[in-house]
Amino acid sequence: MSLPWLDKAALKVLRGLDAETAHKMTILALKSGVLPGQRRRSDPRLAVKLWDLTFPNPLGMAAGFDKNGEVPDALLKLGFGHAEVGSVTPRPQPGNPRPRVFRLPADQGVINRYGFNNDGHEALRKRLDARRKLSGIVGINVGANKDAEDRIADYVSGIYAFADIATYFTVNISSPNTPGLRDLQARSVLAELLTGVISARDECTQKIGRHVPVLLKIAPDVADEDLSDIVEEVLAKSVDGLIVSNTTVSRDGLSGHGPSAEAGGLSGRPLFRKSTIMLARARKLAGPELPIIGVGGIDSAETAWTKITAGADLLQLYSSLVFKGPALVGDILDGLSDKLEEQGLSSLRQARDANMDAWAGEKA
Repeated sequence: MSLPWLDKAALKVLRGLDAETAHKMTILALKSGVLPGQRRRSDPRLAVKLWDLTFPNPLGMAAGFDKNGEVPDALLKLGFGHAEVGSVTPRPQPGNPRPRVFRLPADQGVINRYGFNNDGHEALRKRLDARRKLSGIVGINVGANKDAEDRIADYVSGIYAFADIATYFTVNISSPNTPGLRDLQARSVLAELLTGVISARDECTQKIGRHVPVLLKIAPDVADEDLSDIVEEVLAKSVDGLIVSNTTVSRDGLSGHGPSAEAGGLSGRPLFRKSTIMLARARKLAGPELPIIGVGGIDSAETAWTKITAGADLLQLYSSLVFKGPALVGDILDGLSDKLEEQGLSSLRQARDANMDAWAGEKA
């Protein structure tokens, strides 16, 4: 069981380090077992069934934390219902020069410009092979190398590389830190990308005898007409779901304190409103059947509940842990149980979309 004083002491130490070093120390702590698992009440009402999977609860660790698949099982022990590793590119790459991640304590936000730093397909494959016999939902977020001559081929390569061990895939075309990557969200290019990725997945399905869901992760900064095009392509190409959203290049609403002018993607609390509006609009466009994972600014049971009522089936977080520590996972899940109790509901699905129209009508 995680002890509150231990969480507070660890957070104090980590805040004394630069953000990237603190992240590396957290990974090491998880690998060594210094951060113990969470004990919490088990609530079957929080389980979510999507595709052929049963998520024990809706809350997952977003991609970007465990880029190289070093600690997915430690994350699951913290109480997450799923963990997403990556983004991973075919070849290792160092990413952008340091410093490249910045805390904004006054705004409870983070700016990063990592640039898909990762160890590449081969290294991730070895780590995931080593846990092959373990249970738990572990998704793989695939990306393209910065210097790739054919970025679509890089994504297709990721499907072939991991189809037999991925629980699901996320196709990440929405990071702002790889020049030109978000251009893949343009309809004509997106159609080609999704055709290639889904064809590769379907080919792998025939070989492994298992359907691996493919999700598309999009930016919160796309215009309404572009969002409509994206959703239409997702539905036309039979993509299995959406993740809304990645970080934002906007700096709206920041206090101006701290390194708020640094280049990169902004995440955490300042992203909550924009990403939730985008989530609700995507849900309205997609209809009730397409699974959607809501990401961006979740830092409490209240914000998690808001994402669900705006249209999310599942949730992911990352940046809020920088400020609140691992106890936040259990706090959110217990709070969601309380919400269901208060409203007399037997599942989160019954609450989904309750405030979709209101959020979709908000000005971004």
